Amino acid sequence: MLLGILKVELFFPENGSLKEKRYYLRSIKDKIKANFNVSVAEIDHHDLWQRSQMAIVCVGVDRSMVEETLAKVRNFFDRNYPEFIIGMSLDYLKV
Repeated sequence: MLLGILKVELFFPENGSLKEKRYYLRSIKDKIKANFNVSVAEIDHHDLWQRSQMAIVCVGVDRSMVEETLAKVRNFFDRNYPEFIIGMSLDYLKV
């Protein structure tokens, strides 16, 4: 079994409150969950208004399927939220 983890660091320059940040993150998470068979969570910067780190996780027995799914998620961010992306990293764990 293979676990793929895509970490995405986001910056929301116009946010003025945690409420606004949660609104944007909820929207992003809902779209990802609706389009891809993955799990999504905010993993860092919980108390900062303008910054967030999200983890998108995909589990599978076939490495190519996990890589393909996370590549689609990465493209989704690049197409829809390029102005918010600070950085991305991808890790794999064999379980």
